Amino acid sequence: MEKQAEIELRPEDRGDDYDAIVVGSGYGGSVAACRMSTAGIKVCLLEKGRRWKAEDFPTDSRKIISAVRYQNQNLGLRFGPEDALFQLYEQNDSLAAVACGLGGGSLVNAGVMLPTPIRARRNLKWPKEWERDWDICESSAAAMLRIQSSSIKFPIAKVMGEIAEGEFEANIESSVKLSVNFDVEEPPSNPPRLEQINSCFACGNCLAGCPYNAKNSTDKNYLISAIQACRMHYKDKMSSSMRGLRLSDTLGSGFSCNGNTLAYVAGSPAPLNGYGLNRKQLSEIPFQDRPGPSISSSHTSSLGFTIQSAILPRAYPYLLFEGITTYTWPTGYQFFHGIVDRLKHFIGLGLSQSIILNAMGYDESNGKIMLDKDTDKICFHPPQDPLLPRKIMAFQKLTKKLGGILFMSRYRSTAVHLLGGCNASSDSSGGVCNHKGQVFDPKTPATVHAGLYVCDASLIPCSIGINPSLTIATAAEHASRYLVQDILEYKSKISTSVAAVDRNQLSVTGKNLENDNGSTVLIKETMRGYVGGMPCTVHLKMKMQSQNVKSSDIWNWFIGEPHPLLRGKAGGYVVFSAIEKDRLHVIDGEMDLCVVNCRTPYTLYMRYRLLLAAASGSRYILEGKKIMNPCHFALYAWSETTTLYVTFNKVAPSGSTDTMLNLKGELRVSFTELLKCFITLKGNGRGRFIHLLLQTLIRTYILQIPRGTRENFIVTDSCDKSYPSSTIDDIRTADGYIIRSRHWKNARNPLLLSREKVLNPILLLNGYSTESYWLPTEPHDLVRTLLEEGHEVWLLQTRLHPLNPANNATIEDIGKYDIPAGMENANEHYTNVDSYLFITFSIEHLLTFMFAAFGKILEVHGPSTKIHVVAHCVGGLAIHIALMGGHVSATHIASLSCTNSSMFFRLTALATIKMCLPLVPVSSSSLLAYSYGISLILLQDVNMIVHSIG
Repeated sequence: MEKQAEIELRPEDRGDDYDAIVVGSGYGGSVAACRMSTAGIKVCLLEKGRRWKAEDFPTDSRKIISAVRYQNQNLGLRFGPEDALFQLYEQNDSLAAVACGLGGGSLVNAGVMLPTPIRARRNLKWPKEWERDWDICESSAAAMLRIQSSSIKFPIAKVMGEIAEGEFEANIESSVKLSVNFDVEEPPSNPPRLEQINSCFACGNCLAGCPYNAKNSTDKNYLISAIQACRMHYKDKMSSSMRGLRLSDTLGSGFSCNGNTLAYVAGSPAPLNGYGLNRKQLSEIPFQDRPGPSISSSHTSSLGFTIQSAILPRAYPYLLFEGITTYTWPTGYQFFHGIVDRLKHFIGLGLSQSIILNAMGYDESNGKIMLDKDTDKICFHPPQDPLLPRKIMAFQKLTKKLGGILFMSRYRSTAVHLLGGCNASSDSSGGVCNHKGQVFDPKTPATVHAGLYVCDASLIPCSIGINPSLTIATAAEHASRYLVQDILEYKSKISTSVAAVDRNQLSVTGKNLENDNGSTVLIKETMRGYVGGMPCTVHLKMKMQSQNVKSSDIWNWFIGEPHPLLRGKAGGYVVFSAIEKDRLHVIDGEMDLCVVNCRTPYTLYMRYRLLLAAASGSRYILEGKKIMNPCHFALYAWSETTTLYVTFNKVAPSGSTDTMLNLKGELRVSFTELLKCFITLKGNGRGRFIHLLLQTLIRTYILQIPRGTRENFIVTDSCDKSYPSSTIDDIRTADGYIIRSRHWKNARNPLLLSREKVLNPILLLNGYSTESYWLPTEPHDLVRTLLEEGHEVWLLQTRLHPLNPANNATIEDIGKYDIPAGMENANEHYTNVDSYLFITFSIEHLLTFMFAAFGKILEVHGPSTKIHVVAHCVGGLAIHIALMGGHVSATHIASLSCTNSSMFFRLTALATIKMCLPLVPVSSSSLLAYSYGISLILLQDVNMIVHSIG
C-alpha cells in the first residue's frame, strides 16, 4: 500500500486515476461498485460483456444464436462472440451456463429473491461474523433490488399447486418474491429506454433478458446509482494473467452447485402456458391468463429440496431440450417428440404445453474448480449430491400427474447456481477469504493481502438450498461495508499529507510533507456535542499550509485579509452512531479560521466544511462556524472560540425525491482537548500559526479593528446582490450640515398596489452610531419585512453615522435639525398616506437631524403625509426632543414605537428583561404629554436641559 501511495502521488506518471477496480458486475461486483462510488471513491468497473438494452435481448430462436458462446473443454471446441450474453462451458459430464453483460447473471435469471434459510446460516462453514449484521444487509439489498410479488396467481402456479399438494410429503408452498415490477399491465407501444423501469407484462421471457425493461437487474439499481454518483467508469474488455500472488491452498475447493437439478416436461395436456409470448400475443391474451414471470411457484418438500417451475422463453430453441442434450422418461419414440410437436404447430394444431423444473437442495459443497496452468483451461469437478435420486423421483411423479414426457439432462451436473471456490472462513486453512472478503496471505497466518477483496457468489461456503441471488447480494453488502471503510481510512490518512485537492473527483494529490517549502502546521482537534439532540463527536486532522502564496494573497494587517496559514484542509472522521453505525470518514474537508464579511467587518468567523462518507454508501455534509462578536467586552470570548454551530445534511442521490436529513446542533472543544491541540501541533510553522491566531483574536476582542475596510470605506449594496436596492439622498439641515437618508421604494407589483390602500411611509431611527434595522447579513430584518408588507422605508443616517462623522454634534442637534429635514424630504412622494421613519443619532445632535429627516420626507410625499416612526435607544430620545421642542408637528406622526432591546446576536440579561415589558399604546392626544414625561426622564439620566420645552 505504501508503494502504491507513492505512485498515486505522482500524477504525471499515471493514466487513469482510480481508487478501486471492480471485476464483474453481477450481484457481488455491482454492490461493491455502488457502495464505494456513492461514498466518494472513484471506481473502475471491468466487465467482459457489453451493456444490453431491453431491445437488444433476443426474442426468437434466430436472434439467440448470435447471443451464445459455447466452449467444449474436452474437444477444444469454441464458437460464438466473446461478449455473448450466454456463455456455455462443457467439461466432462458437466455443463455450466453463465451470463455475460453489464449486470451479470441478473440480466437473464428469473430474479427470484428469497431470504437465506436458517439451515444454511447454521451450517458449520457459515462465518459467524456474518450473523452480526446479516439481517440489516439483507434488508438493504432487498430495498435496492426493489423486491415485489405479484398479486395474481398465474396458470402454471395454479396447476403446480394442485399437483404438489398430493405428491410432496409435508409440502410447503412459498410465496415467490422477485426483483420485477408489477405496477402496469399493458406493454409499451415502443421499446423503453434503459433509464425507465416499466412493469411486468407476464410474457415469460425473463430467462432470455426482459425485452420490456421490467426486471430490476443490477444495471438498473446498484450500477445506475454508482454511475449517477459520478465516481464509476465502466470498461467492457478485460484481460488477465498469472501474477504469482500467494493464495490459500483451498482456492477452488468447497465448490457448490446449490444442489441444482434441471428437467424439462413437454407434451402435457395441462393448461400450463409454459412458453414465452411475443408482442402480438400480449395484445390478445388477458394479463391473468399469460405465462407470468419465469418463476411464479415454489414448493419445498420435507425431503430436503425445493422445486420451482419456470417458463421457457420464446427465444430458446426447444429441440435443445427435447432430445439433443437430454434423455427422456419414459424411454421410447419420445426422442422424436420435438420434431412431431413442431409439425403439429406448423399445420395449425398448436404446441403442446411444456415447463422447466428446477430442483434445489443441499449438496456436499466439495466440488473443485481449478485453472490448469499448462493448458490455461478451467477444470471443474462437481460436488456430490446425495439428494439427486430423490429429485429425479419427484420429477417423475410430477410428469405422471402432468401427463407429459420428462427430459432429463445427460450431464452429471447442470448448474445455474454456482457457489463457493473462494470460501469465507476464519483462517487460511479453511478458506480463501475472511468474513470481510479480504484474501488471506498464507505465508503469514491471520494476515491478508492489502487492498484485495472478494465479494461475490464465490464467498458463499455452502449450499443455500434456494435461489441464492439475495444471499449473494447480502454477502456483498456485508463485505462492502468493510471495503469502503478501509479505503476511506486510507484516503483520510493520506489526505493530511497533501497540498492540493482535486475537488471534482475528491481525490487528493500532492507531495509529502518533507518536501514542502512553505510554512506547514498539522493540527488535531476533537469536538463533542449534540446534533439534532443526538451525541456527535468529530475527530479532525487539519493541515494549514502557506505554500505557493501569490503576491495578491499576502496577508495585509491594515485591510484585515486573513493569512493563508489560517486556511487548510481537513481529514479525520465523525462518530454519529444515531445516524450511522460505523465511522463517517472525511473525504474532503476545508477550514478557514479567519473569514471576513464586508457587512459585519467587526465580527470574526471560523468556518468548517466536511464531506463525509459512510460504509453504507451514504454521504453527508457537515458545515459549521464559530462566531466571535466584539461586543460585551469579550465576556463570551471563551464560549465563542470553542463553540461550533453546525448543520448536518445528507446528500440526496441524483434523481431522488426523498426528504433528506437536515439537523442542527452545537459542538464544543473542551479545555483539555484545546490544550492537547496546542501541545500536539506539528510542522515548521507552529510559532507563526499561534502568533497569527492570537493576533486575529486580539484584533477582534481587544482592538476591535474592522476587517475588509479602510476609514474611507463606503458600504454599498454590492456585497449582497439579493438585498433590495435603495437610493441615498443628501439632506441639508437648518444649521447647514449635510446628512443622508437611505430610501427603499415599495417593491410590490404596481398593479396590485393600485387596487389596494397605499400604506404610510416608515422612518427608522437607529441608536447611537449603530445599524439596528438594516442588517443585510441576516436572512430577515425589519427593512425587508416592511418592504414585503408594501411600505416605503426611510432610514436616517444622522451626523453621528460613520458615513457622516461630526466632531461636535449632540442629540439635540439630531432632534432639532436632522429629523425634521428628513421628514420634509419624504413627504414629496406621498400625499394623504402614512410613513415610517428610522434614524441614527447621538445624545448631542438629535434635534437638528430629526427636523431635517421629517423635512425630507414631507418634501417628497407632501405636507399632509403622516409618518410611522420606529426609533431605537437614543433615537427614541431624539424623536421626543423633536416633538417636545416643536421641531416636528405631532400631526405628521401616524404612530411612534420606541425600543431599547439589544440589536446584537447575543441578548444580555438586561435586554431580555426589557423585551418582556408590556407595550403601552399611546393616543395622538396624549402623545405630547407622554413625550414630555419621557423626555424629562431621559434628559435627567444624561444631565441635559432642553431649553426649547415650554
